[in-house]
Amino acid sequence: MRPLVLLDVDGVLNPLRRSSPSFRRHTVVVDGAPYQVMLDPRHGPRLLELARATGADLAWATTWEDHANEEIAPRIGLPRLPVIPVMGDPASNSGEHMKTRAIAKYVRRRPFVWFDDILDQADHDYLDRHPGVGDFLLVKVDSRFGLTAGHLGQARRWLSRGVQA
Repeated sequence: MRPLVLLDVDGVLNPLRRSSPSFRRHTVVVDGAPYQVMLDPRHGPRLLELARATGADLAWATTWEDHANEEIAPRIGLPRLPVIPVMGDPASNSGEHMKTRAIAKYVRRRPFVWFDDILDQADHDYLDRHPGVGDFLLVKVDSRFGLTAGHLGQARRWLSRGVQA
């Protein structure tokens, strides 16, 4: 069973501020409205290398949903990726993020790493007790700086452990 690497956009690939000179500003159009993003073109190759080196599959876990393939992927050098439909799920009474339940349904016991800037103990607890979820690593990314080499290294080490739940 191949592991998954789940990617958020805002706060992860599109941080709140330019954290290195490699980030470039882009204007993208989402549902007819212009939206400013800052993207580092090195992220795509680094994520592809992570997937290659660990035998993982990349997937979008973002409210951008299909727009991530249209507006983000080509700007950072990623191919079209599977999209986890996360919109439309109401907030929970248990405190987990609105994406968490959709991710629990999607993973089907595959081990996964999830990069997101809005993760906390409620997400971990929900995933830990969900019967369709196997082994996982939640990597909380600081939305001010976005995805870093440290986050990628943490994911690589975890994925390389040989866990195939």
